[in-house]
Amino acid sequence: MASLSATDLGNVEWRKSSYSGGGESQCVEVADLSAARLSKIFVRDAKRSAGPVLRLSAGAVGAFVRLATAQAV
Repeated sequence: MASLSATDLGNVEWRKSSYSGGGESQCVEVADLSAARLSKIFVRDAKRSAGPVLRLSAGAVGAFVRLATAQAV
């Protein structure tokens, strides 16, 4: 898989994860393009907005959230 940066995605709407801490030292942003032609969800470090991004399928994100939620209880 080729490396992908946030600038490769063009002008997409990023939003801060609701699970990010209140300070700026632990901010994760997501861009949900699962309904668009890319059918993916992208994750980046808000402090490095032009840096690398993770490209995940909606199914992978759902599985991660279910596992993380189960572990947090």
